[in-house]
Amino acid sequence: MTVSSDIPGNSAASGASAAARVVLITGAARRIGRALALGFAARGWDVAVHFSTSREEAEALVAEICALGRRAAALRADLAVEAEVARLVPACAAALGRPSCVVNNASRFAEDRAQDIGYDNLLTSMAVNVGAPLVLARALHDATPASAAEDESQRAVVINVLDQKLYNLNSDYLSYTLSKAALRTATVTLAQALAPKVRVVGLAPGLTLQSADQTPEGFAAAHRVTPLGRASRPEDLVAAACYLADAPGVTGTTLVVDGGQHLVPLPRDVMFLT
Repeated sequence: MTVSSDIPGNSAASGASAAARVVLITGAARRIGRALALGFAARGWDVAVHFSTSREEAEALVAEICALGRRAAALRADLAVEAEVARLVPACAAALGRPSCVVNNASRFAEDRAQDIGYDNLLTSMAVNVGAPLVLARALHDATPASAAEDESQRAVVINVLDQKLYNLNSDYLSYTLSKAALRTATVTLAQALAPKVRVVGLAPGLTLQSADQTPEGFAAAHRVTPLGRASRPEDLVAAACYLADAPGVTGTTLVVDGGQHLVPLPRDVMFLT
């Protein structure tokens, strides 16, 4: 049986052993988040599927994960509201058990440039893209037992999904870019502050999935503008995230998975060039 609910409250599905590792993935109901959720489940993780508005997709994903023999939970929270974010890790623990991994995948990605930037988009982007990951990292650290300082097997990890744009800057999506740059810095400073109980790492994809305003032809052309002839694919990001989750000697650094897209300087975001 699968049940989902707003926070606070339990939202769980039956399935696997209580000893299984648990991952909480923000924005997991759709697109890259969905691929990550299924990828972790396929590798034996139980998955807390965070969503904000995509309830039907989240509940369908929970059912799909349960069909793989894992447990899953759908947890709703508005990442722009600190109190709701702060309840996510406890809700995950109540539904599935203490998470040992949080993937900060959800992002606000709204178009603006220096010519039209304003407080509304900037501050909301900062709340969702930086504030929520900070609060979730703090909550994961609080939930991780003190004994993890000595026992490596009890340690946890935060994976912050960044963007290859940080290594190949242009002026498009300025609020988004500034927020991801702040999260990249937070990845380093949180790794320093939360060690040894919690590792903090970054994962920077390139162009991965077609956006709403791209044609299939434009997406295919943009995807080829890389040294490897293709940018990142969902399966690349799944493999990278699962590696980072299981790499006890890695913290405070970012893995760029983009087919080399960041090595090709472009004056504008690749979507506008194709």
